[in-house]
Amino acid sequence: MNVDGTIAARSSHRLRAGWARGTPAFGLWSSIPDTSVAELVAGSPFDYVCVDLQHGVPTFTELPVMLQVMRAAGRAPIVRVPWKDPVAIMRALDTGACGVLVPMIDSAADAERAVAACRFPPAGQRSWGPMWGYTRTEGVPSPAAQDAAVLCIVMVETRAGVDALEQIVRVPGVDAVYIGPNDLALDCGYGRATYRDSPDVEKLLDHIITTCRSAGTAVGLHCSDLEMGEHWARRGAGMLTVAQDTGLLQAALDATWTRLHPAG
Repeated sequence: MNVDGTIAARSSHRLRAGWARGTPAFGLWSSIPDTSVAELVAGSPFDYVCVDLQHGVPTFTELPVMLQVMRAAGRAPIVRVPWKDPVAIMRALDTGACGVLVPMIDSAADAERAVAACRFPPAGQRSWGPMWGYTRTEGVPSPAAQDAAVLCIVMVETRAGVDALEQIVRVPGVDAVYIGPNDLALDCGYGRATYRDSPDVEKLLDHIITTCRSAGTAVGLHCSDLEMGEHWARRGAGMLTVAQDTGLLQAALDATWTRLHPAG
């Protein structure tokens, strides 16, 4: 099978193609380490799914099975690794992710290390070791094909990251910048304020989006609800996480109970 037809390559191409067209991508956050849930979210029509190893329940223990199920459902997910650690980045990619979301990128040097962990020599420092190399029907893509397909998405969520943003977006191999609005507001001294109640937070988000777009780099944003996703899609964000598996389950439970007991 042609390496361009692998599940991981198709998943990353779907995002890149949308960014090239200027079409915002809407995605789901996966925080439940359950194979049935993984199959449901991976089989959904959303543009991407991200498994959260930083603040979600899944760990590297559950990740291999979750990614196997997601790939069987036709989607290679993005994985948010627990930290900006090259070992964690390589492990997530070896396990079958189409890309990584790397937290707390504060400098161009941080971004360079993340990029290097995503690509094989001579482009980077990723170690060769395909975990499912002898069992996957699509075969093992070459190092160059994997380098071309992988998504390295770096998170800007600190004042240091904002201050270094113009250098970060110029790092070769950074495919997108993803904003963590909660940590960003906290680290910049705005506490738990959001763009809805703080003009300063709104200006901060606008600044990051404008800087990324001016550099030709896609920019994503973690959103608390659909309205936030729609709002920032209109403002230029190209990758918007608009729901989480835990939140969708809770909302369905609440809606069902409310219908049965409308008076509370």
